[in-house]
Amino acid sequence: MSVVLGAATASLADEPLHSRIDALIDAKLAGQPVAALADDAEFLRRVFLDFAGRIPSATEAREFLQDSAAGKREKLIDKLLASDEYPIRMADLMHVTLMERRGEHPEWIAYLRESFKQNKPWDVLAREMISPDPKNEQTRASAFFLSKRLEHYGQNAIDYPILTRDVGRLFLGMDLQCAQCHDHLFIKDYKQADFQGMYVVFLNTALRNETKFPAVSENLLTKKIEFQSVFNAEKKSIGPRVPGRNEIAIPEFAKGEEYLEPPDKKTKEPGRPKFSPLEQLANQITANENTQFAKSIANRVWFVAMGRGLVHPLDLHHSENPPSHPELLDLLARELTEHKFDLKWLLRELTMTRTYQRSGVLPTGVKEPLPEHFAVALEKPLSAEQLFASVTRAVGSAPNDAIKQKFLKAFANPPMEPEGEFAPSLRAALFLMNDAELLKLLDSQPENLLTRLKTLDLPDMVADEVYLNVLSRRPSADEIAEVMGQLKVAGDRKEAVLKQVIWALLASSEFCLNH
Repeated sequence: MSVVLGAATASLADEPLHSRIDALIDAKLAGQPVAALADDAEFLRRVFLDFAGRIPSATEAREFLQDSAAGKREKLIDKLLASDEYPIRMADLMHVTLMERRGEHPEWIAYLRESFKQNKPWDVLAREMISPDPKNEQTRASAFFLSKRLEHYGQNAIDYPILTRDVGRLFLGMDLQCAQCHDHLFIKDYKQADFQGMYVVFLNTALRNETKFPAVSENLLTKKIEFQSVFNAEKKSIGPRVPGRNEIAIPEFAKGEEYLEPPDKKTKEPGRPKFSPLEQLANQITANENTQFAKSIANRVWFVAMGRGLVHPLDLHHSENPPSHPELLDLLARELTEHKFDLKWLLRELTMTRTYQRSGVLPTGVKEPLPEHFAVALEKPLSAEQLFASVTRAVGSAPNDAIKQKFLKAFANPPMEPEGEFAPSLRAALFLMNDAELLKLLDSQPENLLTRLKTLDLPDMVADEVYLNVLSRRPSADEIAEVMGQLKVAGDRKEAVLKQVIWALLASSEFCLNH
């Protein structure tokens, strides 16, 4: 197979990345049936959700569907990537990815938005989060990633093991939790020393409470951490170390010479040690030669675009769970490193592929392929943020933070749970059916969807308007007939019937998923 894949890409060495991606995906498909390219409506909705965090308006949908220019898809991709909505969407996405619904802080959200507005490289972002600088007002809020995990919850001790685990999961794609007390029982690649080498760094940190902005401090680290397996009495020790990298030597300083900035009891400044394990760890994690860092983020960005990682689950990179397309993951990691970890560039390349632009519908009679073949577009659940933005866009309602919080409560995962798989819940269903404030959004208001529908006399015009606004596509003949049938028996209940039609489309799986 590697010979076939090599031949598939050798002639494309000078081609754009998206062409080489398709060649590797197609080579592994080896002639298996694949879905056709998505039609314009399906592509339009998908790319708006991915880059703007919402569905397109009816006006945007009509303009795109009526445009006959050959390069309109590429033009739309570039327009969305350059829009003011892109950094907001990416900040929402990364906030949920990195914090997993632990809470939020306004400075942290502003930091993420500004970072994506500047198109800050991912390695720079990662270093700022792992080793935050409280003196830099533009980046200091990056400390929220650490500081939120250093908070006390009730009488519980600070959960340093979870902080260690999260850094491994989110920046290296390695869930080392079960390697804290012994070598991992089921994953031979994960050793206790891998966990302890990062654990010693985070045990050395503390939450700063004297600042209004998120901030952490480091104590002096003067010796290695000692550990032993619960299955073995042999005692071991290790200093700061990223899995797969060399151990970082702990320097010795003369007494009184340990600090660049000594602690200040009057101001409660904790001081700044000359040796910063956080800084050393951040540099080692994000170093160009640490290919695992590049593979982890490349895999996550692929997941965002395609609905499944090349390595899946995302945080279980190891030799017994290889990528579905090893050559492709190597290519993405290498190209991303060479392009200085430019996530916007990588997203554009992925979106330009035929793989991304496939339809979610297979040809009639074709057996459902394995999801890791990427022969058909995979369904992706809309986040709570995307759902809220899309509902308000569809019905023509102004955003309302109180209702947004209700969406988050109904559709977001519980804290500390990754989001990615579509999991319908009773809580969400009851919210859609019964929440008074949500249903009130559908009521007739100046210039909103229901008000516009009431002015239309022909049922086919009603169907076209409601489907374009809610599902970003034109209705089929059967769907037009269904709307006509509902209106035919509506009598003086036309407004109520129209509201029910809107609600039914909003509550459909087609609306709640990105196909």
